[in-house]
Amino acid sequence: MRDKTQTNSAAPGDRLIRAGAVLFFIGTVATLVTVAPFLLGTTPFPTYMFGLSMLMGVGFLVAGAGVFQSIAAGRRQARGASR
Repeated sequence: MRDKTQTNSAAPGDRLIRAGAVLFFIGTVATLVTVAPFLLGTTPFPTYMFGLSMLMGVGFLVAGAGVFQSIAAGRRQARGASR
């Protein structure tokens, strides 16, 4: 029996995982940019840059939510197949 899912179709949670990865990357770059002046001995960036660094954590949480959504969909699919 062939699986009905196409190879290029997105599973539940994939968009959240991708969005979380993008947010995490932006937060990582903001963190590096924010920490660099302290290491180089130059003038620190404004406070809002520290807020942008928080995107790293937000991206991690969004990606985690996508993973849990994907797990839940897999469990629902397995439960439906066993009946």
